Amino acid sequence: MVVANKTAANQQATDQYSRDHQEAKQTPVKRVVVAGGGTAGWLTAALLKKVIGDAVNITLVESEAIGTVGVGEATIPPIRLVNQVLGIDEATFLRDTKATIKLAIRFENWKQQGQQYYHTFGAPGKSMAFCHFYHFWLKARQQGLKHDLWEYDLNYLAAEAGKFARINAKDPVLELPFAYHFDASLYAKYLRKLSEGLGVKRVEGKISYVSRHKHSGNVKALHLENGHAIEGDLFIDCTGFRGLLINETLGAGYDDWSHLLPCDSAIAVPSERHENTAPFTRSIAHSAGWQWRIPLQHRNGNGHVYSSRYMSDSQAHDTLMANLDTKPLGDPKFIKFTTGRRRQQWYKNVVAVGLSSGFLEPLESTSIHLIQSAIVRLIKLFPHQGISESAVKEYNAQSKVEFEQIRDFLVLHYCLNEREDSDFWRDMRHLTLPDSLTHKMALFKQNGNLVREQNDLFLESSWLQVMYGQGLVPEDYHGLANSFSDEKTQAMLSSLYNIKREPLASLPTHDAYIQSMIDSANKTSVSF
Repeated sequence: MVVANKTAANQQATDQYSRDHQEAKQTPVKRVVVAGGGTAGWLTAALLKKVIGDAVNITLVESEAIGTVGVGEATIPPIRLVNQVLGIDEATFLRDTKATIKLAIRFENWKQQGQQYYHTFGAPGKSMAFCHFYHFWLKARQQGLKHDLWEYDLNYLAAEAGKFARINAKDPVLELPFAYHFDASLYAKYLRKLSEGLGVKRVEGKISYVSRHKHSGNVKALHLENGHAIEGDLFIDCTGFRGLLINETLGAGYDDWSHLLPCDSAIAVPSERHENTAPFTRSIAHSAGWQWRIPLQHRNGNGHVYSSRYMSDSQAHDTLMANLDTKPLGDPKFIKFTTGRRRQQWYKNVVAVGLSSGFLEPLESTSIHLIQSAIVRLIKLFPHQGISESAVKEYNAQSKVEFEQIRDFLVLHYCLNEREDSDFWRDMRHLTLPDSLTHKMALFKQNGNLVREQNDLFLESSWLQVMYGQGLVPEDYHGLANSFSDEKTQAMLSSLYNIKREPLASLPTHDAYIQSMIDSANKTSVSF
């Protein structure tokens, strides 16, 4: 009897799976519903509509009464490609989002108090076949070279000088990669106008409950407080930490990474702008976390990320307010979070984008990038003819790897610290690290070998700058650096040292460049 019951139960489960799969497979995706606005919602709507066009109808549901987190104001260079795909004019974008240029992040007090280093979007030196520039630099350092690694990085030099302009040079040595700082709420507003112009339908209202199909368990409709129901074939969950669809409705599960990244709280406050706007983000380590300072045209964005296990909310508040460079412009806002990722970011007919998909603290400004990469991934695997198991599996596998690679890079900043001023920093040196990170660190320590895995967001130059900046110094350089004589190595380094400085004299100040872009936008009279 027991065997018979098990057999019947197994058959029932198999039949249910077959019905679920068949229903999803037989439902072409024509109606996409985005739950939630903000940067995640409107960037999703804009990109999907721009790329897929009239093949789908896109409806976005949001409520003006529900606020957004809106503290992510720093980006990384891929944002420029997204803006380009959307047809956004850069001058207008800079003006209307109060944006500034970002060349790097300056990490202060991370290795030891009083020390600092940069993670720039550039790369030191010059790319060479088989042997990276820094191996030649390591060789020269062993022979007494005094110049630091960043002295050969144009991004660093321009950031320190407070200068910027696009450099249209044929020589890649003179490239100046950049991203933006911007007001996230203004960016969302910009994207909303763009999306509606492309044909995205916006519905105002609070979601009171979510209905599901009886057999498949897929989401059927969002039911609003005003009685309206918004049905769809594919739903994008942009409801923030709550995860109304992916979590509360479908229960997709969550991988908690707080054992690796124990910061679980943040407090944010705007302050008056500086007289001179720096073209870089500052990340300033404190006793139980770190503080960001992001310069915009009209204000500074400030925040303190910390672990509540080591610091109370009131202590975090006092630490932030005592370390503001300028007068605060509002009341501090507290945010609580659990670092980690949704186990299945695409589950049934729901795809989680933004905070609903997971959260990695904004140490390397990856929050908005994770939004855009999720959308691009969905576009590549878009289920026009119906949701397939293979597409969902591939989407989730790629997102898992992406989150884990970024996680490892963030942990790297913490585990290599040499601070002795608090239990937090001492404990962070004794983390049980993922094997993937331990492997990268061991290779670099041996002779400077850097391993960048496939599709890793961060290039070798990024891993180099953080590893070396945090004090992980290779014991030797790669033997291929000996293919240059000592004299030739010194000559190459001297030449690159001078070449990297050549553009600086002609570059305008960062503020002058921003003003020139605003003036250009005003001439066109295009505004969102």
